[in-house]
Amino acid sequence: MTVQEKLTTKTLFAHMEHTLAAKWLESTTYPWEILPQIGQIVVQIGQSLSEEEFERVGENVWIAHSASIAPSATITGPCIIGAQTQVRPGAFLRGNILVGEGCVIGNSTELKNVIIFDNVQVPHYNYVGDSVLGYKSHMGAGAITSNVKSDKTLVVVHGPEGGIETGLKKFGAILSDFVEVGCNSVLNPGTVIGTESNVYPLSCVRGFIPAHSIFKTGGVIVEKRP
Repeated sequence: MTVQEKLTTKTLFAHMEHTLAAKWLESTTYPWEILPQIGQIVVQIGQSLSEEEFERVGENVWIAHSASIAPSATITGPCIIGAQTQVRPGAFLRGNILVGEGCVIGNSTELKNVIIFDNVQVPHYNYVGDSVLGYKSHMGAGAITSNVKSDKTLVVVHGPEGGIETGLKKFGAILSDFVEVGCNSVLNPGTVIGTESNVYPLSCVRGFIPAHSIFKTGGVIVEKRP
């Protein structure tokens, strides 16, 4: 399988049943293609949600009745928060957000223009912008996405076979299913992490990390042992 094939939506996300955005993601070749559409998608989904399961609490904001929202959290639409999800004190949800079921959006965590699959945890002091986080992925305390390059040029996804132009100025990271990102790591613009891979704490990550890998201190990537 080529790197380009490993970066496709179909390869990266095997658990589409765990996001309400499945049909839109499945229509893409690469998952970052969905980023400019997230706000529109959230509104479309929200308008079809059952009133028995979700309450519309503001302009284009839908929250599952079973979700737990701290009084000090700030939520701006378009936004959907799924069943059994916790939004903890001081969280700042800035719009264009789809959060699945059973997630943890932690204290002082900031989200903007993201799709978050079910059972994802961003539990402590995280920033996640212009990104997609796959099923059961987890970002340790203080881990963040950097979604704009310092020179403001368009983001390229870098791999061993060259780069893939995204045409996007804002693109944080794509985390596949079961990814673990260590505390205080920075995922630079255009980072893509494959299924069940781990990132060491304090890492500065750029480009593509293959599935079943470990990103170690100094940027060394090794394959996980069976």
